[in-house]
Amino acid sequence: MTLNETASDHTPQARPPQAQVWPEWHAALFDYRESDTLKATWQLLNTLIPYAGCWTLMILSEQRGYPYAVTLAWAVVAAAFLVRLFILFHDCVHGSLFKRKGANTLFGYLLGVLLFTPFEDWRFSHLRHHASYANLDARGFGDIWTLTRSEYSHATKAKQLCYRIYRSPAGLIGLGALVSFMLRYRLPTRKSTRKERMSVVLTNLLILGVIVLAELTIGWRTYLSIQLPVVWMAGAVGVWLFYVQHQFKGVYWSRKGEWDAVRAAMEGSSFYQLPPLLRWFSSNIGYHHVHHLTPRIPNYRLKACYDAIPALQAKKPLTLRDSFASLSLKLWDEERKELVGFP
Repeated sequence: MTLNETASDHTPQARPPQAQVWPEWHAALFDYRESDTLKATWQLLNTLIPYAGCWTLMILSEQRGYPYAVTLAWAVVAAAFLVRLFILFHDCVHGSLFKRKGANTLFGYLLGVLLFTPFEDWRFSHLRHHASYANLDARGFGDIWTLTRSEYSHATKAKQLCYRIYRSPAGLIGLGALVSFMLRYRLPTRKSTRKERMSVVLTNLLILGVIVLAELTIGWRTYLSIQLPVVWMAGAVGVWLFYVQHQFKGVYWSRKGEWDAVRAAMEGSSFYQLPPLLRWFSSNIGYHHVHHLTPRIPNYRLKACYDAIPALQAKKPLTLRDSFASLSLKLWDEERKELVGFP
């Protein structure tokens, strides 16, 4: 995150209370913020076309009476491409996928229909996340619900139970994916403006139009048998990626008066070291510490930026194997300054 680009990426009231001191190497990140329309277009083509192909094969599988397992097998592949589409949508939110703002907005809305996610409303909550992540006094926007150990111990039994269900793998990754994309995003974010609320309405109407078109062409049963598993699997992966980006052993959190943007990016965001194939489907979002240092860097330049700046490589990677241990972390212990399990 940089103060030079916060005007378009962050809410002013969420800036650190004191002037942020940036390391010398930070300025080198700005060399990688340039968007490339050809690369962006190619990314859309090499993701949307295979995604449409998967849908075609799933429709044929359903219409020709093949075992549902065949449809589900293609749904797994389609879900992987949908995850990649979400990262491209995410770049549109930051205005980094294309050079022109209009192109980012247009494709942000169009991809939002496929993702069941309203562009402007998600942008509102996500940019607040960038302005407040790792800040214990600014939780509640675009983040994973996290209580401190003290807050949990003083909570009612009902709230503790809700929190335990929410933080469980089944609640967060399983049920949470469907709840978020199918239900939660049908309503505007709290404190949103008319612009964000209208984006929710428009996206809902476009989704309804797709459903009506599907009913007239392939039938609602075929549509639901394909759409639900694809959204659920892609959503589960998306929630998992977002979870491990800020919930891992050694993560940084602090109170507002001590919050530091560099520490929040370098220590409060993970470097999720994924195999090449998974890195492609997740569009380099694993370089999340780089992304939070300068959100305007498009996904197709994150790796080059990481490779060029030694300070970024000093970040300890979170491997795929080690990331699963993050599921045991539930509460922030302010005395020990670390995430811990339930007492």
